[in-house]
Amino acid sequence: MKRSWNWRIWAGFLLVVAGLVSFVPVFAQFPATRDFPWVNLLLFAAGLALLGLGLAKAYRHPERYRGRVIGPILSVLSLAGVAFFCFGIFYVARQLPASAAAPQVGQKAPDFTLPDGDGKPVALADLLAPSTSAAKPGGVLLIFYRGHW
Repeated sequence: MKRSWNWRIWAGFLLVVAGLVSFVPVFAQFPATRDFPWVNLLLFAAGLALLGLGLAKAYRHPERYRGRVIGPILSVLSLAGVAFFCFGIFYVARQLPASAAAPQVGQKAPDFTLPDGDGKPVALADLLAPSTSAAKPGGVLLIFYRGHW
Protein backbone atom coordinates (compact mmCIF):
# COMPACT_ATOMS: atom_id res chain seq x y z
CA MET A 1 0.00 0.00 0.00
CA LYS A 2 1.34 3.38 -0.98
CA ARG A 3 1.63 5.91 1.85
CA SER A 4 -0.07 9.25 1.25
CA TRP A 5 1.45 12.64 1.66
CA ASN A 6 0.89 14.12 5.14
CA TRP A 7 -0.14 17.66 4.20
CA ARG A 8 -0.89 18.73 7.80
CA ILE A 9 2.79 18.67 8.72
CA TRP A 10 3.81 20.85 5.79
CA ALA A 11 0.85 23.23 6.13
CA GLY A 12 1.59 23.65 9.85
CA PHE A 13 5.24 24.37 9.19
CA LEU A 14 4.35 26.90 6.48
CA LEU A 15 1.91 28.68 8.81
CA VAL A 16 4.61 28.98 11.48
CA VAL A 17 7.10 30.31 8.91
CA ALA A 18 4.44 32.78 7.68
CA GLY A 19 3.97 33.97 11.26
CA LEU A 20 7.72 34.43 11.69
CA VAL A 21 8.38 36.39 8.52
CA SER A 22 5.18 38.47 8.39
CA PHE A 23 5.52 40.53 11.57
CA VAL A 24 8.07 43.14 10.50
CA PRO A 25 7.04 43.78 6.88
CA VAL A 26 3.26 43.51 7.40
CA PHE A 27 1.93 43.56 10.95
CA ALA A 28 4.40 46.00 12.51
CA GLN A 29 2.96 48.70 10.24
CA PHE A 30 -0.37 48.82 12.10
CA PRO A 31 -0.78 49.79 15.78
CA ALA A 32 -3.40 47.09 16.42
CA THR A 33 -0.94 44.34 15.52
CA ARG A 34 2.33 46.06 16.41
CA ASP A 35 1.65 46.56 20.12
CA PHE A 36 0.55 42.97 20.65
CA PRO A 37 1.23 40.48 17.82
CA TRP A 38 -2.07 38.62 18.11
CA VAL A 39 -2.23 37.72 14.41
CA ASN A 40 1.20 36.12 14.55
CA LEU A 41 0.28 34.22 17.69
CA LEU A 42 -2.86 32.91 15.96
CA LEU A 43 -0.75 31.81 13.00
CA PHE A 44 1.63 30.04 15.38
CA ALA A 45 -1.24 28.33 17.21
CA ALA A 46 -2.83 27.12 13.97
CA GLY A 47 0.52 25.96 12.61
CA LEU A 48 1.49 24.09 15.76
CA ALA A 49 -1.97 22.49 15.93
CA LEU A 50 -1.62 21.26 12.34
CA LEU A 51 1.85 19.96 13.11
CA GLY A 52 0.48 18.08 16.10
CA LEU A 53 -2.34 16.57 14.05
CA GLY A 54 0.08 15.59 11.32
CA LEU A 55 2.45 13.95 13.77
CA ALA A 56 -0.43 12.07 15.38
CA LYS A 57 -1.52 10.71 11.99
CA ALA A 58 2.04 9.81 11.05
CA TYR A 59 2.64 7.83 14.25
CA ARG A 60 -0.82 6.27 14.59
CA HIS A 61 -1.01 5.10 10.99
CA PRO A 62 2.59 4.78 9.72
CA GLU A 63 1.48 2.43 6.97
CA ARG A 64 -0.86 5.10 5.50
CA TYR A 65 0.83 8.46 6.17
CA ARG A 66 4.34 9.81 5.77
CA GLY A 67 6.02 12.15 8.22
CA ARG A 68 7.64 10.08 10.95
CA VAL A 69 11.07 11.48 10.11
CA ILE A 70 10.45 14.97 8.74
CA GLY A 71 7.54 15.69 11.14
CA PRO A 72 9.58 15.87 14.35
CA ILE A 73 12.32 17.85 12.59
CA LEU A 74 9.84 20.45 11.34
CA SER A 75 8.10 20.50 14.73
CA VAL A 76 11.32 21.22 16.60
CA LEU A 77 12.24 23.94 14.10
CA SER A 78 8.77 25.45 14.45
CA LEU A 79 8.87 25.41 18.26
CA ALA A 80 12.33 26.99 18.22
CA GLY A 81 11.11 29.69 15.83
CA VAL A 82 8.06 30.46 17.98
CA ALA A 83 10.21 30.58 21.12
CA PHE A 84 12.71 32.90 19.44
CA PHE A 85 9.88 35.17 18.21
CA CYS A 86 8.24 35.34 21.65
CA PHE A 87 11.58 36.00 23.35
CA GLY A 88 12.34 38.80 20.91
CA ILE A 89 8.90 40.42 21.01
CA PHE A 90 7.99 40.04 24.66
CA TYR A 91 11.39 40.39 26.32
CA VAL A 92 14.12 41.92 24.15
CA ALA A 93 11.92 44.58 22.55
CA ARG A 94 10.72 45.74 25.99
CA GLN A 95 14.21 46.40 27.34
CA LEU A 96 15.00 50.13 27.38
CA PRO A 97 18.56 51.30 27.81
CA ALA A 98 19.40 53.17 31.01
CA SER A 99 19.16 56.93 30.72
CA ALA A 100 21.17 58.93 33.23
CA ALA A 101 20.15 62.21 31.55
CA ALA A 102 16.40 61.65 31.98
CA PRO A 103 14.66 64.19 34.26
CA GLN A 104 13.88 62.97 37.76
CA VAL A 105 10.71 63.59 39.76
CA GLY A 106 10.81 67.03 41.37
CA GLN A 107 13.80 68.19 39.32
CA LYS A 108 13.55 71.70 37.83
CA ALA A 109 13.10 71.55 34.06
CA PRO A 110 15.59 73.46 31.90
CA ASP A 111 14.23 76.45 30.02
CA PHE A 112 13.02 75.68 26.52
CA THR A 113 10.94 77.21 23.76
CA LEU A 114 8.35 75.30 21.73
CA PRO A 115 5.61 76.30 19.31
CA ASP A 116 2.06 76.49 20.65
CA GLY A 117 -1.09 75.38 18.86
CA ASP A 118 -0.96 78.43 16.57
CA GLY A 119 2.73 78.00 15.76
CA LYS A 120 3.91 80.93 17.93
CA PRO A 121 6.97 80.24 20.08
CA VAL A 122 6.30 79.98 23.81
CA ALA A 123 9.09 79.79 26.39
CA LEU A 124 8.82 77.90 29.67
CA ALA A 125 10.04 80.96 31.57
CA ASP A 126 7.15 83.02 30.15
CA LEU A 127 4.62 80.47 31.37
CA LEU A 128 6.17 80.27 34.84
CA ALA A 129 6.39 84.05 35.27
CA PRO A 130 3.84 85.47 37.70
CA SER A 131 0.77 86.66 35.87
CA THR A 132 -0.51 90.24 36.13
CA SER A 133 -4.01 88.94 36.69
CA ALA A 134 -4.68 87.48 40.12
CA ALA A 135 -7.18 85.05 38.62
CA LYS A 136 -4.56 83.51 36.34
CA PRO A 137 -1.52 82.24 38.26
CA GLY A 138 1.46 81.03 36.23
CA GLY A 139 2.11 77.33 36.10
CA VAL A 140 3.02 74.49 33.77
CA LEU A 141 2.40 70.78 33.80
CA LEU A 142 5.07 68.84 31.92
CA ILE A 143 4.55 65.20 30.97
CA PHE A 144 7.58 63.29 29.74
CA TYR A 145 7.30 60.17 27.66
CA ARG A 146 10.51 58.28 27.36
CA GLY A 147 10.38 56.59 23.99
CA HIS A 148 13.06 54.45 22.39
CA TRP A 149 13.39 54.20 18.63
